[in-house]
Amino acid sequence: MSGGVTQFTVPEGTPPGRFDKALSDLCEDHSRARLKILIEEGAVKVNGAALTNPKAKIESGDVIELTLPPLEDAVPKAENIPLEIIYEDDDLLVVNKQAGLTVHPGAGQKDGTLVNALLYHCGDSLSGIGGVVRPGIVHRIDKETSGLMVVAKNDKAHRGLTEQLTDRSLSRAYAAFVWKVPSPIKGVVDAPIGRHKTQRVKMAVFGAAARAARTHYLVKEPYGAAAAKIECRLESGRTHQIRVHMMHLKHPLLGDPLYGLAAQNQGVILNKEGADEAVKQAILDFPRQALHAGQIGFVHPVSGAEMSFSSELPEDLINLENHLKTIS
Repeated sequence: MSGGVTQFTVPEGTPPGRFDKALSDLCEDHSRARLKILIEEGAVKVNGAALTNPKAKIESGDVIELTLPPLEDAVPKAENIPLEIIYEDDDLLVVNKQAGLTVHPGAGQKDGTLVNALLYHCGDSLSGIGGVVRPGIVHRIDKETSGLMVVAKNDKAHRGLTEQLTDRSLSRAYAAFVWKVPSPIKGVVDAPIGRHKTQRVKMAVFGAAARAARTHYLVKEPYGAAAAKIECRLESGRTHQIRVHMMHLKHPLLGDPLYGLAAQNQGVILNKEGADEAVKQAILDFPRQALHAGQIGFVHPVSGAEMSFSSELPEDLINLENHLKTIS
């Protein structure tokens, strides 16, 4: 099955069950892991409507429509793209991803991704359990977010790391710069996230097929009343989670083109704090969401050793931080 649309009907008498398992039973050409990814990407419909929750219950008589991308779109090529590798052994590696690097190929970008770079670096050893398009990828961070990711090099490592991601024992902490100062200075955002109902490139609290999402935040340093550096720790890993949750709190990330404040409102905040004109312009011109995955921790899926890694802010965020520190 290399592309096109295929329909399946859940046989009569089949007891209600998980969507991804039922589809796996009906479609033997693809692994359950691959089908789960296709479900989450919106490539599968049930009774004519897209269903993106792999855990949803379906019943006998339901009609499932699976749309597969062309086969040629699903085989990334190795590319010699520089990588900053923090740690590597026979089972996994930890990468400090630079801002601007997409994690895996997709409809809008077929090459020049982290996956292409990993295929060049790792060769045939890279795990394919995450799907053909995402070999070795356990979790991802946005293209314009910098920081740490762990990548599996074989199936055993991938399964072990994915289990830790699922049971939330794989820990991740991010440094973020947000507009104004959150109050209280420490809190939890517990709000489900799903696809925005009208703007498909965006996610939203209580969006379509929203799934549970929790973000813990702590203010590390305020910059007057204009902005703050915060630490965010994730319990879940939804798309754009920190960006959406901080916007939900009315403290969106600096530089965020999708969820950020309007430029006029940014200028009002900085003017009110008496920011120097050069400082103000540097902050307003910051070209990406001010977010960095600075810490990651997990148990090595093969050796059982506890692993912990940290990454300092990249140069662009250090410069932004220095500008913000001038605000009284």
